[in-house]
Amino acid sequence: MQMFSQNPAAAYRRVALEARIEASGSADLTRICLEEAQAALGHALIALERGLAAPREPLTRAQTILLWLAQSVAPGHPLGASLKAFYGGLAGQIGGNVLQADAVSLSAIQNDISDILAAAGQ
Repeated sequence: MQMFSQNPAAAYRRVALEARIEASGSADLTRICLEEAQAALGHALIALERGLAAPREPLTRAQTILLWLAQSVAPGHPLGASLKAFYGGLAGQIGGNVLQADAVSLSAIQNDISDILAAAGQ
């Protein structure tokens, strides 16, 4: 319980995320993951704008989400190989930014995720 008292905003986000996951179907889960990765990249970009140190926590979070997505593409999915390469490639790019973050690179990754979310919404 002490973990929740140290960062109430993080606790609220976690509870909200868990509620969304519980209420979602499998198709919605991918959207939720992409939205979470996009939000984590947004947090990293804000830290960079403020001149803070390399934002490892949000970058690691985004990278982990994308690696999970790459590993969980359904076998036999018609775009399976492309999705695995796409998610894995984004995760690799994020990994390259963990120690030396580059706002332009992170913005491009965030835009790629936005494009996928927009395409999935159509």
